[in-house]
Amino acid sequence: MLSARACLGRVLLLPRAGAGLAASRRCPGVWPQTWPHRSPSRGSSSRDKDRSATVSSSVPMPAGGKGSRPSSTPQRVPNRLIHEKSPYLLQHAYNPVDWYPWGQEAFDKARKENKPIFLSVGYSTCHWCHMMEEESFQNEEIGRLLSEDFVSVKVDREERPDVDKVYMTFVQATSSGGGWPMNVWLTPNLQPFVGGTYFPPEDGLTRVGFRTVLLRIREQWKQNKNALLENSQRVTTALLARSEISVGDRQLPPSAATVNSRCFQQLDEGYDEEYGGFAEAPKFPTPVILSFLFSYWLSHRLTQDGSRAQQMALHTLKMMANGGIRDHVGQGFHRYSTDRQWHVPHFEKMLYDQAQLAVAYSQAFQISGDEFYSDVAKDILQYVTRSLSHRSGGFYSAEDADSPPERGMRPKEGAYYVWTVKEVQQLLPEPVLGATELLTSGQLFTKHYGLTEAGNISPSQDPKGELQGQNVLTVRYSLELTAARFGLGVEAVRTLLNTGLEKLFQARKHRPKPHLDSKMLAAWNGLMVSGYAVTGAVLGQDRLINYATNGAKFLKRHMFDVASGRLMRTCYTGSGGTVEHSNPPCWGFLEDYAFVVRGLLDLYEASQESAWLEWALRLQDTQDRLFWDSQGGGYFCSEAELGAGLPLRLKDDQDGAEPSANSVSAHNLLRLHGFTGHKDWMDKCVCLLTAFSERMRRVPVALPEMVRALSAQQQTLKQIVICGDRQAKDTKALVQCVHSVYIPNKVLILADGDPLSFLSRQLPFLSTLRRLEDQATAYVCENQACSMPITDPCELRKLLHP
Repeated sequence: MLSARACLGRVLLLPRAGAGLAASRRCPGVWPQTWPHRSPSRGSSSRDKDRSATVSSSVPMPAGGKGSRPSSTPQRVPNRLIHEKSPYLLQHAYNPVDWYPWGQEAFDKARKENKPIFLSVGYSTCHWCHMMEEESFQNEEIGRLLSEDFVSVKVDREERPDVDKVYMTFVQATSSGGGWPMNVWLTPNLQPFVGGTYFPPEDGLTRVGFRTVLLRIREQWKQNKNALLENSQRVTTALLARSEISVGDRQLPPSAATVNSRCFQQLDEGYDEEYGGFAEAPKFPTPVILSFLFSYWLSHRLTQDGSRAQQMALHTLKMMANGGIRDHVGQGFHRYSTDRQWHVPHFEKMLYDQAQLAVAYSQAFQISGDEFYSDVAKDILQYVTRSLSHRSGGFYSAEDADSPPERGMRPKEGAYYVWTVKEVQQLLPEPVLGATELLTSGQLFTKHYGLTEAGNISPSQDPKGELQGQNVLTVRYSLELTAARFGLGVEAVRTLLNTGLEKLFQARKHRPKPHLDSKMLAAWNGLMVSGYAVTGAVLGQDRLINYATNGAKFLKRHMFDVASGRLMRTCYTGSGGTVEHSNPPCWGFLEDYAFVVRGLLDLYEASQESAWLEWALRLQDTQDRLFWDSQGGGYFCSEAELGAGLPLRLKDDQDGAEPSANSVSAHNLLRLHGFTGHKDWMDKCVCLLTAFSERMRRVPVALPEMVRALSAQQQTLKQIVICGDRQAKDTKALVQCVHSVYIPNKVLILADGDPLSFLSRQLPFLSTLRRLEDQATAYVCENQACSMPITDPCELRKLLHP
């Protein structure tokens, strides 16, 4: 079959130089301050270059000249986006562009007037989305071109992940790349024919400007439209074939042992021995990889590879926590590191990173017993509680990378987070008593966190010169080394550094804050429920479990339609802290159901409140009804009706910054089978894993979370049953014992002795398990056989972790 790239090559020229079409699905080897945002596959080690897209044919095309620069005076006449709820769409509501939201009105206009659709996709905390808006979408001349010759449509990728995935698939297939902002030109029937990412407004020596691209596409549409339509249809056909994921003639999924070994070897080959992580630069946290390594360690503990997997994961987590990707002043993690050392981050903070990293650091604590990791997990949740939490229990999406250095100034990347040596010295002037030399708190702080007078940010990571003389805090020495350097005690140094961080935190409150994306997404809220629930359970902190409970209550109150049983994708912060919805509501996608179900299962295990388990089962039933592919197996990312008109209906086949919803669903189905004994959950899980067999065999490193599910399915989950009163001390002691041990392939069940309880009705064998001598009693069950009764937490721990 003709490839999509070959189809396009007949009409479109895709030059290799410049900045337009994104670098590949793998992370690029150029700094994100210069290039569009990327979605990581595995924090890859490749160093792919950006592409730029132009239109070419035998027809002469207009050259791109130097046009007008963006208007310095904001355009105050709103366009249609002023009626939207999305913070990203509202950011473009005063552009001099006749923007439409994604919907039938725009499609009808394109068909009626026979114009191509210009689709621009981004999100509100995307640095290079801001740049393209400032340079191009606020430009009056470019605005006229977009309004007169195209039907221009703006999409928030976080509101409509289905639209984003479909056209990102096209961009990646035709340019080996993808990123945001994503700009794609479509036929009136929504079929893509040209796509790219960030375009500068005007031509450069090696780059084609956005204005030139618009002029060339306008000319091609007028003179060569039939060829464009014909090739667009060929591309769509090719993409349909390439993106098909199906059981086919396979009967069973592949061997977990083989796929696990291959996945580990692929990760081992790309591992950075010195700094951790799995790429040169940029480096992403990729919690799905760390989770896989921990699971691999558990099943290979007595082998060299098992020890290696544990070391890789723990070392990566420690290097990240000491690096500048972590906000040492205000807690939480930035999006990714622009360098190999985890030093200079891209400064935006995403909710889904905080949620997954809290779990990863909690698991590291379970495995190592090192409180360094539990302290990091608590810090992450402290940041979310303070900065990303709605008063009703929900969680906001993100904080921007950009903010004004001072009020009234133009926003710059990282301005809120960086420091000069002079600022630190002024904030921390106190002399340090007992040091072997004259020393102020500021000098101690500067040494420990690697600050320099000239700034510790390389010009190669600051191409626009916005961070000159500035410093990112990164831990350069252990407390012991810093203490030895100045002849001080370790605890004295710890106190001085913590006091310094608090003073910097208070000073930073007076800076203009980054933009907050106050949109709330069901999927990311589900991940955050897991983050609080798992961390609270592992650390034995009811306060954190209560935050998870409040998050779940928020989801049920504000993002669940009782009548239809469906989740809503989004809700928004209204005036006075109220919660608002778009009209009509944006309904949930597969990831919303999968991540919320996972959150509810984690919350049940943390709280033992069966209502959350019951709701998880209801949502799983709805997910199966709306998204399951009864022919090919696995789940589609979107409802058939919701994506009507889109050229593709996809099944996401990659665990990246977030796990794929099919990977999470495979785990959910296994756990639900463990909680209920219902065979159909297991059958669906096996069918799903079989559908993704070829992908897991060929590139298991692309689906580490699904490889984990494959292992769990073939190894059998443990059912750990605690018979006792939920509020009793002896019951809590056994439950806490279970949570203190890293056991990824288990379900934790509380049997309270009530034969009419939800779980007793699901699992009749629970009625045969008794308390021993009226004490809370644990049983570990596998393959329909249970252990002897255990009442001592120490004995239970030995059984769980021999």
